[in-house]
Formats: sequence, structure tokens, C-alpha cells
Amino acid sequence: MDTVLSIKNLTKKYGRITAVNDLSLEIKKGTIFGLLGPNGSGKTTTLGVILDVINHTSGEYQWFGETPSKEHRKKIGAILETPIFYPYLSAIDNLKIVANIKQVSTDNIDNVLQQVDLFERRNDKFKTYSLGMKQRLSIASALLCNPTVMILDEPTNGLDPQGIAEIRNLIIEIAKDGKTIILASHLLDEVQKVCSHFAVLKKGKMIYTGLVEDVSKGEETVEVSAEEENIEELLKNYKGIKSVKPDHNKWIISLHDGHNSKTLNTYLIANDVVVSHLVSQKKSLEKQFLEVLAASDQ
Repeated sequence: MDTVLSIKNLTKKYGRITAVNDLSLEIKKGTIFGLLGPNGSGKTTTLGVILDVINHTSGEYQWFGETPSKEHRKKIGAILETPIFYPYLSAIDNLKIVANIKQVSTDNIDNVLQQVDLFERRNDKFKTYSLGMKQRLSIASALLCNPTVMILDEPTNGLDPQGIAEIRNLIIEIAKDGKTIILASHLLDEVQKVCSHFAVLKKGKMIYTGLVEDVSKGEETVEVSAEEENIEELLKNYKGIKSVKPDHNKWIISLHDGHNSKTLNTYLIANDVVVSHLVSQKKSLEKQFLEVLAASDQ
């Protein structure tokens, strides 16, 4: 898989404050890469540097295996902050201005408006748009140059659940065209639903990176309820049990790798126990994120 972005020992200092601290990272073609971190972790500064709008202190980065140039930036569509559109102009007229600024053809305007589901509202004034529609128009403006890479900084910030779902689905659809997407967000659930890879930043340093699909692997937690009096003894005797804790009328069970709710239920049935309640829970990105942050403090 080709490397789209390579960052090596990148550092950005503002006086005594180090916003990005010796960051090294590689992003491959076709991935949806999530940058996670609390406020002040360096996400937006990192994006600003790789977009060449913030000068870095030391280190280097490459786009498509080469030193960044104006030609490379033409392949990148980005939303770092909410773009300013003219409130009394329509979506089409606003995008014509954006196309002129970016020095790209206006021929793609109808296509990108259809892509972000705003074509039916293309002649309406920007001021009549909902917050979600405004954000979708921002994404349309980034798509005008038919970029290879999309960079989105907090694209669902301030949106209601419906707006978040619309942007999430839009990002997934854009990725299906083969575009590489770099997404900075603090909404962990959204990153887990959208991204293929992620990195956690804290105080400018990368403290973890990996595949999103690997988060749910490993130990599994199961809630079990049953009427049998010897249920606790049976659970503790199960070879895959890591821990058993009572919780009102049910038991919370942690299982070792290689064991799951199905194997546990098979074991209980073999011992003449029929459960009245069995719910399996995999590790969430939120739990992984908090564990990584806690470990970095030790």
C-alpha cells in the first residue's frame, strides 16, 4: 500500500509551549485515519503544519513520497475551520467563488452538490441552511478540486445526532471513491464507526496508533443472569473466566482471549443451566482511549 503522508520527528513550538512533540506517523493510501486527543493535544496544529499554513520548528513531512509542493496541495481538500461563505449568496454562487480562489473549473459544482445531497437546495441562500447543511457545503467546497486526500478537522462539531449521522455517512461514501481521509475528532464513537486507523495524541506526542478493528479484539465482557443457585460456582470453574463480579441480579464476567459468550453459554448449557439474560460487550474505542491516556500518566 502506497504511503500518502509521512511525518518524521515533527515538532512545533510556540515559545515555551510545545504543541507538537517529535511526532512520527505514516498514513497509507485509501485509509480513513482518525487523530484523537483531548483539547490541546496538537491535532489541529499537526493538520495546520502538513497543510503548510503553520510553520514547524523541526522535523519533516512528505506528501506522496516527495517534498511538499504547490502541486501536491492541489491534490488535497481540507477543512481546518468552518469556511466562511457569503450568507446572501446561493450554494452555487458561493462554490463559484471558492473555485475561482482555488483556480479550478466550475464544471464540478453540480457533481459535488449532488455528492453532499445539497443539489435540490443549490439555489437557496446560505443563510437558510441548517448547521449540518452548512458543514456539507464546506465538504463540497473541499471536493471541488477532486482531491486525492481529504483533511477534516472536527467535521461533526456542534451538530445534532442527525447531522452527525449525515456527515458520518458522507465521509464513508467519499472514502468509497478511493480517497484517503485524515480526520481529527474528539467524538470517539464516530471515529470507531468511520475510521480504519487511528492515533492518540497527548500534549503533542503520539502515545498510541493502531487499527480500529483491533480495538474490539481481545477480552470480552459478558453479563449473565440465571436462576440456578450454583451459578456463581459454575462460572468461577469455567476455564475461560478472568473474573466474576455480582451486579444486583446478574453477574459481570471478563473472559480471556479465545473465549466468548458463545463458548460460555455452551458450557452453561452442558451443566444444565439455561440463562435468562446474556449480553456480550466488546471493548469500545472510548475505553481503549481512556486506558491509553491513563497509561501515559504512569
